[in-house]
Amino acid sequence: MEFELSQDQRAIQEMARGFALAELAPRAERWDERHEFPVETLRRAAALGMGGIYVREDVGGSGLSRLDAAILFEELAAGCTSTAAYLSIHNMVAWMIDAFGDEAQRGRWLPDLCSMAKLASYCLTEPGSGSDAASLRTTARAEGNAGTYVLDGSKAFISGGGAADLYLVMCRTGGEGPAGVSTVVVESGTDGLSFGKPEKKLGWHSQPTALVSFAGCRVPAEQRIGAEGQGFKIAMRGLDGGRINIAACSLGAARACLEKAIAYTKERRQFGQRVADFQNTQFRLADMATELEAARLMVWRAAAKLDAGAPDATLACAMAKRFATDVCFQAIDDALQLHGGYGYIQDYGIERYLRDARVHRILEGTNEIMRVIIARHLLAD
Repeated sequence: MEFELSQDQRAIQEMARGFALAELAPRAERWDERHEFPVETLRRAAALGMGGIYVREDVGGSGLSRLDAAILFEELAAGCTSTAAYLSIHNMVAWMIDAFGDEAQRGRWLPDLCSMAKLASYCLTEPGSGSDAASLRTTARAEGNAGTYVLDGSKAFISGGGAADLYLVMCRTGGEGPAGVSTVVVESGTDGLSFGKPEKKLGWHSQPTALVSFAGCRVPAEQRIGAEGQGFKIAMRGLDGGRINIAACSLGAARACLEKAIAYTKERRQFGQRVADFQNTQFRLADMATELEAARLMVWRAAAKLDAGAPDATLACAMAKRFATDVCFQAIDDALQLHGGYGYIQDYGIERYLRDARVHRILEGTNEIMRVIIARHLLAD
């Protein structure tokens, strides 16, 4: 197994790190405080190929691998975790259209998504179905010899809700369970599409989150992605990649906090010596660095399996997401503790990373659901 990054991967890493340092980190505190959605900054990221990271090149994508993306998202999240996470969601939608859409759909939507002239949201979770995604109730009733779908229902906690231009919606076109779910693109401005007020959240303040509702929302049948009944499969395939990305975002946040903790403990003095000179501090920093390295290796390995189409890729993604988001959140909390009371102050930046990273243990499948996936694989006959 190769553990060194290729020359191209190092170039991707350096490009993303440079963008994060120049464009994200200096503005992240302002975006957080003012709840600003930095659309123009996202479009500058897209100009560097980050709007369609693993979309094919013929429609404007970068054609990169999942491993390339994991490297990239870690760097971006070190600058602004919330903004990097929205970029991951946008890219997940673009990939789904690229992977499962027909040529007309790819040509219609992907160039604007890759440039981020248009923004995308992923709509799976509902007020009554979170972890139990297969029980979703939003319906898409065929009308006019199946030339039109009429959508009714609502989606909860949608990143980009009210600000995005395309909504990739998982909806029920058939009977109960996963086999009755299909995927439909709903464009902003469609009659019957509406949004709730922006949610007041613990973190992720640089991206809007809102309820997305459909009331007699009429959508042409050619906006269905894939075949009827294929929607749940599409959703789960998208989530495999999303779990890798959100784990990588946790790595970036935790690494930034570890770096802050190292610098602070070298500078801060207590009881006549640097805080870094206490063995307790050294042990804690050593554990943080070791666990982040272990998490990074798990994320990269899962990404490589996803790229290779390995039969156990879903298992590897679940393991990596569960492990990385848990240990990275703990590392961020440890970094805050090492700052003492200053860690609780906004000026030092740690508390923003902690607030932004907390949701990573919930979204793209809660870490409890990751354990369910892992256990099912272990206990399968």
